[in-house]
Amino acid sequence: MAREGLIPTVLGSAVTAAGLALRASNPALGWGVAGFGLAHIILGSIDMVQHMPEREM
Repeated sequence: MAREGLIPTVLGSAVTAAGLALRASNPALGWGVAGFGLAHIILGSIDMVQHMPEREM
């Protein structure tokens, strides 16, 4: 199971949700936090894909 990158991906999801919720009070800060979370999702996903076990056919 690909566990590498799982924590940044889950944490990025939480940070993205918090950023989107923050947009109502401060749009610039909310989009910044959401972008930071999206970056974590992307990087964590890349890490998970790179550490997938090779399948033999």
